[in-house]
Order: sequence, then C-alpha cells, then structure tokens
Amino acid sequence: MAKLKAFSEDVVLDKAIEIFWYKGYNGTSAQDLVNHLGLSRSSLYDTFGDKRSLFIKALERYQNKSLNVLKTALETADDVKLAIKQIFEQAAVESFQDSLTKGCFMVNTSVELAIHDTDIAAIVNKNRIKIEAVFLYAIERGQDKGQISKAISALALARFLFNNYSGIRVLSRSVINDKYVMQDIVKVISDVL
Repeated sequence: MAKLKAFSEDVVLDKAIEIFWYKGYNGTSAQDLVNHLGLSRSSLYDTFGDKRSLFIKALERYQNKSLNVLKTALETADDVKLAIKQIFEQAAVESFQDSLTKGCFMVNTSVELAIHDTDIAAIVNKNRIKIEAVFLYAIERGQDKGQISKAISALALARFLFNNYSGIRVLSRSVINDKYVMQDIVKVISDVL
C-alpha cells in the first residue's frame, strides 16, 4: 500500500518560492531546502524530483498566482487607467516595504538563469507574453472607454508597461530607496497613458 503524504504540495511549493526568491537558485543548497521546507530529502526528491524540477514547479506556481492577481485587478476595473496607475503605485510601495530587497522572483530568475537555461528562458518568456496580454486587453478596454490615449498602439503600451513593471522590481532589488524615483516613474507611466 502506498504511503500517504503528510504535507500539502502547494504549501511546500509556496515555501520553495520563498527560499528560491530570497537566495536564488544557485544560492539555495539542498540542505537549505530541507531546512526551509521541513521535509526529509527523500520526501522532497520522491515528490518533486531534483532541485531544478522543484524550482521550475515553484516558478510556475509563482507565475500563475502573480498573473491571477494582475488579471483580477485589471479585468474588474471600471477606470482602467487608474487601475494601471494603482498597480504601479503598489509595486513601488512593495519595493519600500521589502526589507530583504527580493525584487521579483520571475525577474530575478530571468537575470540569474534564463540566459543559460532554455527551459527557464521559455517560462520567463511565457510570463512576459501572458503579462503583456493582460495589459493589452486592459489598454484596449481603456482606449475603447476613452480613458487611455490611442496615440500609441495598445500593443506598444502593453510592452512599455511590462518593461516598466519589471524595471520597478529591478530597482527594488538594487536597493534604490528613494520614493521620489518611484513616484516619477509612476507619474510618467500615467502621463503616457
């Protein structure tokens, strides 16, 4: 008879996100995983395979959760331009509240691993495409409502927003603790829209 697992895979993946996000893939040892996840090595490897497989599952979980938050905020907004501005303001606030200066797990992964690992690069690129699509849909809705200018194509604006959203996360990782820098970025984003 197969032994039942005494843990939730989702809870373990959330803990894996935490440790990988904080230490990076290369900075996280097998012992770090055992200690942080509270699992034996055998349970860890029997369930998730190797460290890389666990990392990919954690990254995909992070991607799905983050994307759902963004989609919900934009798809339910009556004032799309305001909702986009609030998303960027929230990202700026989070960067100041992040005492560990973690930045964004996906952006960090892009910088650390995507250039050397085609599977990771594919996940990072898929994330970019999905986020751009969410922004694109929101911008098109905003343009149809007259809330967002049509002077720039919706696709170009979606790419602009994705790049700036990632950029704010990079700035927070590099410990730029100047709220005026972030306020200027958010203002220009709002002005462009």
